Amino acid sequence: MPLHRILLSLLLGSHLAAAIAADSPTLRDVPYGHAPEQRFDLYAPAQAGDAPLILMVHGGGWRRGDKDMSRVVDNKVERWLPRGLAFVTINYRMQPEAPPLEQARDVARALAAVQQKGPKTGVHRSNIVLMGHSAGAHLIALLAARPELLAEAGAEPPKGYVLLDSGALDVPAIMNTRHFRLYDRAFGDNPADWLAASPYQQLAKPSAPILAVCSSQRRDSCQQAQAFVAKARQLGTSADVLPIAKSHGEINADLGSDPAYTASVERFLSSLSPALAERLR
Repeated sequence: MPLHRILLSLLLGSHLAAAIAADSPTLRDVPYGHAPEQRFDLYAPAQAGDAPLILMVHGGGWRRGDKDMSRVVDNKVERWLPRGLAFVTINYRMQPEAPPLEQARDVARALAAVQQKGPKTGVHRSNIVLMGHSAGAHLIALLAARPELLAEAGAEPPKGYVLLDSGALDVPAIMNTRHFRLYDRAFGDNPADWLAASPYQQLAKPSAPILAVCSSQRRDSCQQAQAFVAKARQLGTSADVLPIAKSHGEINADLGSDPAYTASVERFLSSLSPALAERLR
């Protein structure tokens, strides 16, 4: 193992030494809490020095999913690591153990841990973008709408948010109309809980910039994204909707491999900081 990787493993703890990959430095199952699910993986470019970072939150209906899924990781890592970006993918507690609001707190805790370890891993702690797909997009939208959850965890706000086809930006609107059973399992039957976990209703202050990617094949997804972005703009947030003619799953899996789609997302990322713009040009 190269000397710089040996030193990195010693700085972070011996339990991580075996997790540093030979060609792409990868730290696996780094804890950010006491629960077994509260873990993240870090993929760092070979020359990390103050690398911008994308923190990815997987979907799965708030009940399943994993940070190691190929559609969550592969194309994104293959696209962004060679360009000098680091990539973190996290696990968080699932239902029924943790309701969505607690899951959002887990994401905030993971962000705080990544920021705390930044100087040891070559990541710039103030140059991090939150990205999530499906349920994961709902969770990061909730953090954008409820910044106190970030503060509670000791996390700095991210540079921006990329929502990959969330279908749960206005929870009361979903629950008061015909809907899939997964929303009942996620949000229960208490209207107060719907409001507390609804990004649209909780959004009351400006946040870091938001890009809401939505599948144009799913009418409700783009409608919610447009309403959320419109409210964010009224509050002074820079926010945009990016409709994409792909399925819900393709919105996640094809990011990094589809040239036109990826370029659209990267234009947003480049607008967030000079470091991101330099690496993505």
